[in-house]
Amino acid sequence: MTTKTFRIGGIHPEENKLTHEVATQVAPLPKQAIFPLSQHIGAPAKPVVQKGDKVKVGTLLAEAGGFVSAPIFSSVSGTVFKIDTAIDATGYRKPAIIVNVEGDEWEDSIDRSDKLELVKDHPELTPEEIVTRIKDAGVVGMGGACFPTFIKLTPPPTAKAECVIINAVECEPYITADYRLMMEHADEILVGLELLMKGAKVTRGYIGIETNKPKAIDLLTEKAAQAFSASTYHVEVVPLAQRYPQGGEKQLVDAVIRRQVPAPPAIPVNVGAIVQNVGTAFAVYQAVMKHKPLFERYTTVTGKRLQKPGNFLVRMGTQMQELIDLCGGMPDGDNKLLAGGPMMGKALTSAEVPICKGTNSVTILSGDDARRKEAEPCIRCAKCVGACPMGLEPYLLAKLSEVKNWERAEHEDIVSCIECGSCQFTCPAHRPLLDNIRQGKGTVMGIIRARSAKK
Repeated sequence: MTTKTFRIGGIHPEENKLTHEVATQVAPLPKQAIFPLSQHIGAPAKPVVQKGDKVKVGTLLAEAGGFVSAPIFSSVSGTVFKIDTAIDATGYRKPAIIVNVEGDEWEDSIDRSDKLELVKDHPELTPEEIVTRIKDAGVVGMGGACFPTFIKLTPPPTAKAECVIINAVECEPYITADYRLMMEHADEILVGLELLMKGAKVTRGYIGIETNKPKAIDLLTEKAAQAFSASTYHVEVVPLAQRYPQGGEKQLVDAVIRRQVPAPPAIPVNVGAIVQNVGTAFAVYQAVMKHKPLFERYTTVTGKRLQKPGNFLVRMGTQMQELIDLCGGMPDGDNKLLAGGPMMGKALTSAEVPICKGTNSVTILSGDDARRKEAEPCIRCAKCVGACPMGLEPYLLAKLSEVKNWERAEHEDIVSCIECGSCQFTCPAHRPLLDNIRQGKGTVMGIIRARSAKK
């Protein structure tokens, strides 16, 4: 099998796909659902319900709070208990709507049938109508970044889209939610890709999948050949070598179409590519064809010491603790709870955190994996430089952040860091490179925003 990959940096963490062949289970309804108003990049959503209001599955809870924003819908039926704050996956308290669950009554507008809807059978679906339905359903990037999907489909006049690339890489070493989604809903994903191509007004699509998922490569290659055999759209499944962080937008564009995205503010569409997660393609199918807002997602719950790690279709607002209990409960001993995988996930101090649009995994590291090794002095080995997929100097950016030299950090392009953790993973001195760079990047971006606001 001929494979492709990106050209700069990268690592190969030990693979722990413990739930690779575990079929997806439908998680039970929570007793209470928590909906943070910031489940996307951009302005928080604005509540349109009040305490005491009755809601159904699919009822609008909060509308978009600006252009770069997304509405939030109820995943449960019941009564709005209160509008308050709750800890989300960032570890901070954020405004949230809390709903007490009563039954499971859905909005009548949602098509709950299993009938596969095809684009050719819906001539009313103009590119503009597709984008509008995606926007109104609150669809965002499901790989974790949570950028509103409709914005990617309407690039600025200075950029022209030439293709849609589906990110089915799932290079994080523990997560398998996207793989199970591909194995269980390949047809819907391909229709979702066609909708994305039509919405973006392009005729070429790619699906990038790493070679540790041979069944998914074979399945989607076969189904894509059937689905697009007599179509004006050309879709290619691209096998990719196993290499982290291949799921990064810029790395995936380089691997699939051999174009490198310049430093920010450049984005993939500046080199002709619109990148969407495979989960987003599925959500687009449901939003456009089934009139189903985004209120549930596929999530992996995993860890080496979990009794029954698994993949779940989860209603958003369900607390992580409820999923952990389904897997046998928190293991004994030292544990580290992550929202996401071990490379890019955020450590949490509580499991009473809701599943949101970007929660692709709940990972529990136990024993030695849960404990950091003591940092030692830098030995100038430059392994972090060789591993950085953005061609940066992580040791330098970390030191500049540590001493608060923000002007130099900006000059050294700290904002280009994609926070993949490759540098910290390779460091033989166990230095907290990513931690320092992440803090520095946030500060520098704030300085840049403040400077722009004064102009």
